[in-house]
Amino acid sequence: MTLLRVEEMSIEFGGVHAIEDLSFVIEPGAIHSIIGPNGAGKTTLFNLITGLYRASRGRIMFEDRDIGGQPPHRLARLGLSRTFQNLQIFFRMTAIENVMVGRHLHESRNVLAHLLRLPAVVRQNQRTSAKARELLDFVGLADDADVAAGAMPYGALKRLEIARALAVEPKMLLLDEPAAGCNPVETQEIDHLIQQIAKTGVTVVLVEHDMRLVMNVSTHILVLDAGRKLAEGSAAEVRANPAVIAAYLGAQGQRELARAQG
Repeated sequence: MTLLRVEEMSIEFGGVHAIEDLSFVIEPGAIHSIIGPNGAGKTTLFNLITGLYRASRGRIMFEDRDIGGQPPHRLARLGLSRTFQNLQIFFRMTAIENVMVGRHLHESRNVLAHLLRLPAVVRQNQRTSAKARELLDFVGLADDADVAAGAMPYGALKRLEIARALAVEPKMLLLDEPAAGCNPVETQEIDHLIQQIAKTGVTVVLVEHDMRLVMNVSTHILVLDAGRKLAEGSAAEVRANPAVIAAYLGAQGQRELARAQG
């Protein structure tokens, strides 16, 4: 079954089309990358899928359910989770507290029970803490559980945000430039983490400018140009597509692809 289907979707801002007549599908259990130059509509597309924007036309189907216009918290309950280009971290909280925030959909919200600190609430908090530590271990931050986020290095914060997104227990995880600003070692850690996430059965949708990372991890690549689909296919097919080379990659992009192949 197709996990996500976008059908002839468009959105415009002030008469300018950010996304225009875009259609594609995402199959479960794979790593799908969305690439394109700045202004191609990649983050706008993420915002449409995750309910921050509402399309002017078209449909977004998640597991055959029309999710267009649904608020983010409802989409999270359906199994959609994401990270952002700019870190959305609670810097005064510890790493484990940040991840625990992502578990709120799986917790009872009985205010009276929390005020009275009933045994059920204590057990729930213990389960939440244990799950958060498990996720921190998964992303390589087990030793930083009790460290304030504001004292952690940038690359670790990128992985922390991914851990919090995973706390939702998503079916599909959307990562918006997870390696942006990372050094080569941190980028390699993100590369490995994305592949490990996919192995757990979570479908990953990635927006990223690091072509080496994209070509290394992607099962399928969608190329956008000015809000329209320029090409799609495997990494090898996209690398060899003349339209992609001419309209998006150019000489610099070809050099990056050559390095990615190496």
